[in-house]
Amino acid sequence: MRPTPLIRVTALLAALLLADCAQNPVTGNPNLVLLSESQEIAIGQREDANVRKQYSVYDDAPLQQYVGEIGQRLAKASHRPGIEYRFLVVDSPEVNAFALPGGYVYITRGILAYLNSEAELAAVLGHELGHVTARHSVQQLSTATAANIGVSILQIFVPGTRGGLGDTAVNLLGGALLSGYGREHELEADRLGAEYLARTGYDPQAMVKVVGVLKNQELFDAEVAKSEGRQPRAYHGLFASHPDNDTRLQQVVGEAARHKEADARTAQEDFLRRADRMIYGDSPGQGIVRNNELFHADLGLAMRFPAGWRVQNRPQNVLATSPSGDAYIDLRSGGTAKGSPGDVLRDHVSLGTGSQLAPTTVNGLSAAVATTTVNGRPTQVMCVFLGKAAYLIGAQAQTAAAFDLRQGEIQSSMSSFHAITGEERALARPLRLRVVTAPPGLTFAELARRSPLGKFAEGHLRVINGLYPAGEPVAGQALKIVE
Repeated sequence: MRPTPLIRVTALLAALLLADCAQNPVTGNPNLVLLSESQEIAIGQREDANVRKQYSVYDDAPLQQYVGEIGQRLAKASHRPGIEYRFLVVDSPEVNAFALPGGYVYITRGILAYLNSEAELAAVLGHELGHVTARHSVQQLSTATAANIGVSILQIFVPGTRGGLGDTAVNLLGGALLSGYGREHELEADRLGAEYLARTGYDPQAMVKVVGVLKNQELFDAEVAKSEGRQPRAYHGLFASHPDNDTRLQQVVGEAARHKEADARTAQEDFLRRADRMIYGDSPGQGIVRNNELFHADLGLAMRFPAGWRVQNRPQNVLATSPSGDAYIDLRSGGTAKGSPGDVLRDHVSLGTGSQLAPTTVNGLSAAVATTTVNGRPTQVMCVFLGKAAYLIGAQAQTAAAFDLRQGEIQSSMSSFHAITGEERALARPLRLRVVTAPPGLTFAELARRSPLGKFAEGHLRVINGLYPAGEPVAGQALKIVE
């Protein structure tokens, strides 16, 4: 969670014309498209502003320039070189890369941690360019609009404070950005990305390599999730739609070999030099989560979430989900501390008949708490004033029985909210990637013993170095560690 305005979704499709079939710029085949290219670019420009509100720009000018230069080279070799492309590293630990219509391409610093060469970085950017050049998001928007498809999600707070995706078009885009565009579109993006790699001097097999690296990351998270009793995280379609030993992936990437240069570029050293000292995991601007405790030095707050719950530190909120997925706790900004905590709570939560609201204090801070039902689910919400800011804490369960079962954990977590202490500020320091040279005999087990990554450090280190599940460092190898 970071101190930025909550996103208010814009109306993307207000100016749409009647449906028409346009020629796909890559395949030459007709597609149902409701958007002209100028409208497509306008949507990208408008939603870029929302992305920048939700995800702050990663503060590393040399890295931003490096990624931008690689992206622009790929864009010039693409099927739509006339678009003004923009490439941005966003400050998020998520493993993701995505593109908006009209040439806006984003990559998280979270995914950069798992890459090990410039060629792999180019493969991720090339894949996203493939989605843009083939107009995949435009096709999905057009189909959804024609079919009048809607998406609804469970929320505690009223629409003005969700920071979410209430508009049909944005819901659809958001789903594609998080989970991919479907098997055929993902393969087409792989094929196009591989072609752009070959045209710019990279080995197109880097596309296969990066899919394997990220697939290993997914497998490792599944291993950790099983141990922690939670569901594995769902990540971007760049690898989610590909099975292991994907024959069709090999085929579509192999088609790009005719464009390949004899001396293909990998540039591992250049990439690792720029990855050195990059933040790993949570950033200070979003707050640091350690062992299910949030320390946010910039906002001056700290809070503890229940042990064993999965904590997601997201740009607009911090969300903790119970191991069985039947309850969650949501912490987010409530804006300025105006009036009383009860007044703020009424503005942000639909308190129906029978709801109970009472003033209280939490660790010396003025607060109000309400018990209610939202969307038929038992809910408890609290507003706490800290300085000039208000914070909202919501807890909800799928059933009354689940809420009763989790009541003790929920109460303990909500009542743990407090002003950060001097000792806790020291814990708000981010972890960083460091690139070192492996001496003879070094093992990941040895590195794990002195790593801050905790119980699964050995697996984490193998994954970020492309050596999962059982690889070991080789003397003289450039190696990423976390400290």
